[in-house]
Amino acid sequence: MAQEKPQKPSRKTPRRNAFYAQSGGVTPVINASACGVIETARANRGAIGKVYAGRNGIIGALREELIDTGAETAAAIRGLMHTPAGAFGSCRHKMKSLEENRAEYERLIEVFHAHDIGYFFYNGGGDSADTCLKVSQLGEAMGYPIQAIHVPKTIDNDLPLTDNSPGFGSVAKYVAVSTREAAMDVASMCETSTKVFILEVMGRHAGWIAAAAGLAGAGPSEAPHVILFPEIAFDRERFLKKVEATVKKAGYCVIVASEGTQYADGTFLADAGTRDAFGHAQLGGVAPTLADMVRSELGYKHHWAVADYLQRAARHIASQTDLDQAYAVGRAAVEFALAGHNAVMPAIVRGSGKRYRWSIGEAPLAKVANREKKMPRRYISRDGFGITAAARDYLAPLIQGEAYPPYAGGLPRYPRLKHRLVPRRLKTRFDI
Repeated sequence: MAQEKPQKPSRKTPRRNAFYAQSGGVTPVINASACGVIETARANRGAIGKVYAGRNGIIGALREELIDTGAETAAAIRGLMHTPAGAFGSCRHKMKSLEENRAEYERLIEVFHAHDIGYFFYNGGGDSADTCLKVSQLGEAMGYPIQAIHVPKTIDNDLPLTDNSPGFGSVAKYVAVSTREAAMDVASMCETSTKVFILEVMGRHAGWIAAAAGLAGAGPSEAPHVILFPEIAFDRERFLKKVEATVKKAGYCVIVASEGTQYADGTFLADAGTRDAFGHAQLGGVAPTLADMVRSELGYKHHWAVADYLQRAARHIASQTDLDQAYAVGRAAVEFALAGHNAVMPAIVRGSGKRYRWSIGEAPLAKVANREKKMPRRYISRDGFGITAAARDYLAPLIQGEAYPPYAGGLPRYPRLKHRLVPRRLKTRFDI
């Protein structure tokens, strides 16, 4: 991954409009990236005209439902820095290959042409990187000039060629804090009540979020006592022995399980037998599955919880580091586009030395799209149930700093956008 500082756009660069869209599951800081894109575009009005946002992600472009972000005040756009969810709406719409559904990609180019859009900023994960790459390729093939830049985000932290993915640090902080607090609760009641607590977190194929829970304890004797990773094959007998030994020694056992925990043959513990919009197996709940094992085999009183949407919506406990990085990749995306770059992604580069430093580099989408970065084995303890010192060194800087939203009446105050749609210019509609 080569680092390159974007050059300022030439004054001869034609002034064209920009399109921004959010994709897939949201993060606590995805709107900070939106803020970075919009504010940077507004600061370059000589090269960028209007900034449109897709209503409900990429389907907003396909349906020609474009939100005029110019209708929003500077204060409202700045307010995105502390707003959870997807401010313009996101979607789980998997665009197939060009060969399978060329019509969708041609529709995008048609809409872009109708609204003089020359810059495409797609804020998402690996599937979104693939879409961004294909739009760039088709634009070139059709002779339509478009700078397609992928803005990285995913709480799963599984994007390659970037040290970490914006959104992960805040979820990691939420999970670590929640694990510590729940563990203290269980410890205080275990003599006469609950002895086993299970927290299920997201992570289909990569155990980064589960690993972050390991920051809750100072060492192997402290909760969480058991972490289950997708990268480590689940062994029922070993798991139950570990739980039983922990309860006998500590009086209780806290377990954090990735939703993607699976057996050696690749079968998920909690495969619901259905598929989501991206073709992924719909996971039905690993926590209650594990709880049933504990109850039937060990007889311990237990409780379980699923972090689910709470972990990715928890803007109230976001990491300042994560917030700063989310904004930075949004800003860099615009800078890269104005410098003439195409089919690339701003990436976070970790500096060397004990003190945590980071900068923005650049990664080609051809090496990002549809690839997953899993937990290195050296980050997982020898017994497969915890994290190592190397993992702590990697994870700890990402949850640093508190970025609280403003409060009013005891609750966070979040701005509401106008979501003013621009008039359609195409006579044809596109069904999805």
